[in-house]
Amino acid sequence: MALLKILTYGNETLRKPCKAIDKITPELIELAKDMLETMYDAPGCGLAAPQIGKNIRLVVIDTAIPDEEDPNPYIMFNPEWEPEQESEQVSHEEGCLSLPGIWGEVTRASKVKVRYMDINGNQQEISGCEGLFARCIQHETDHLDGKLFVDKISAADRAMNASKLKKLAKENS
Repeated sequence: MALLKILTYGNETLRKPCKAIDKITPELIELAKDMLETMYDAPGCGLAAPQIGKNIRLVVIDTAIPDEEDPNPYIMFNPEWEPEQESEQVSHEEGCLSLPGIWGEVTRASKVKVRYMDINGNQQEISGCEGLFARCIQHETDHLDGKLFVDKISAADRAMNASKLKKLAKENS
C-alpha cells in the first residue's frame, strides 16, 4: 500500500463531478486500500477519490476512534444517500483534509440511509446511519459532486476563514 497526495482547496479537480464506476477491478480495490492508509495517516475519518486526483465515485470512511475502538473501514463505490424519515437538520463543526486548518458549522441530515457497491461488486444498503458516520457519508459524497463543506458554511464562518481560503486557493490554482 502507498500514501497518496491529498489535493487541497484551489485545485480544480475538487470541483469536478465524478464518473460512476461500472466494474470493480483489482486496481480500484488497491486504490481504495491506499486511500484508507492515506486517510488514517492524515489523520481523518473520510476521503473521497477526487481528493487524491481521481475523478471516480469512490469514498472511504472510518469513524472509529483511534486507540479506543477497532478500525471499522467502509469502502463505498458509487455511494448514494437519502435522509431517513425521522431525520432532522443538525448543525455541527466540520473540517476537511483538503482544507487544512479551516473549520465551519455545516447543517446536514441527522440520520441517513446509504446505498453503495462494495469491493466485491455487491450492492449494499445501510439504514439508520447517525452521528459522525451520517455526517461523513454526506460530506464525502458531496466531494463526488464537486462540492466542498465551505460551500455550506455561514457568511460569518466564511468571513472568518476568508484569508485562509484565499491563501490556499492561490497556492493551488
